[in-house]
Amino acid sequence: MQSGYSTSALERAKSVYPDIVANGDAIESERELPSDLANRLKELGIFRLLVPRSMGGEEMNFPEYLNIVRLISHADGSTGWCVNQGAVFATHAGRAPRPLAEEVWGDSEGVVGNGPPSGAKYSTTDGGYILTGRWNFSSGCRHANWLAAVAGGGNQEPALLHFIPKQELSLVDVWQVNGLRGTGSFSFDAKDHFVSSSRSMRLDTPPVEEGPLYVIPQGLLFACGFGCVALGVARSAIDCVIELSKTKRAQFARDTLSEDPVVQTHIGKAQAIVEGARAFLEETVREVWDNVCRSGAISVDDRMNLRLVGTHAILQSASAVDIVYNLSGSTAIFSYKAIQRKFQDAHVITQQVQGRESHYQTVGSHLLGIEPKGGIY
Repeated sequence: MQSGYSTSALERAKSVYPDIVANGDAIESERELPSDLANRLKELGIFRLLVPRSMGGEEMNFPEYLNIVRLISHADGSTGWCVNQGAVFATHAGRAPRPLAEEVWGDSEGVVGNGPPSGAKYSTTDGGYILTGRWNFSSGCRHANWLAAVAGGGNQEPALLHFIPKQELSLVDVWQVNGLRGTGSFSFDAKDHFVSSSRSMRLDTPPVEEGPLYVIPQGLLFACGFGCVALGVARSAIDCVIELSKTKRAQFARDTLSEDPVVQTHIGKAQAIVEGARAFLEETVREVWDNVCRSGAISVDDRMNLRLVGTHAILQSASAVDIVYNLSGSTAIFSYKAIQRKFQDAHVITQQVQGRESHYQTVGSHLLGIEPKGGIY
């Protein structure tokens, strides 16, 4: 089955770029993607870029998908985050029982909000499960039409992922933040809520699709995608300050910032940091992708490499944003200024699980021949 679009995914992403930029203030103030914009992204199939072709999705080459995430994040970090969250989570369509996958991702409206559980548990009943708990940081839940609630694991085996129509549960507004505000990452609650067995799946279900997308662990797809969100935000911040420097003069200065040798040096450093992290990520992802396409499996070394480049892109991007933010002087402190938004977005990304500095230790332990203690890879 083909996706049915006459233009490439990159061309479609470029077509919606101006709309994302134009909606920047509304995304920030409303703490969600405006409905017109969210619907436009759905119509263009942007949330379905990693859905299997057998279901009418794009099943994109992952390195090319990351270019789209970076482009959209250059327009707006929250939009890029929501796109990556929705698209990568949709790789479950390659693992879920086919009737469930078709129900959730069978059309353009299929977008899922999910988040880590808090006190979540389930019990078995006739025809399904009784679910209770709270799930936090559900990015994109306000434009999603399904909520996915994981429960079990640990002392309760197996871990199950339950899919619930959004209108059946209550969203909880806890998203009072200064960065990535437009992701609308609310929590949601369930109390003694029935979920049919047909809308539940084991998390350890092996892929039913054979494509390389479904071989790479989903957590590492998220890592590289969010690394590209950070890179897009950082690239946009640098571009913003380059434009500002053409006209801004520091107090008591005769020359514009662009004529200041110190500013020129720091712009060069920021450029090197971002482009170096981008090149490292792109080269590594391409190499891993080629390996997986060739072998049909992913090695521990390749998993570690993806973990490293995703984390590195996030942390290096924040460092570059800090450089150009500090060049902006008092212009940077106002909430309505673009550079302030880029600064806040970049630093919220570093606080997410994919940006933990401890991931360097995980990779370093592996390189030294020591079994990593914990770590996500």
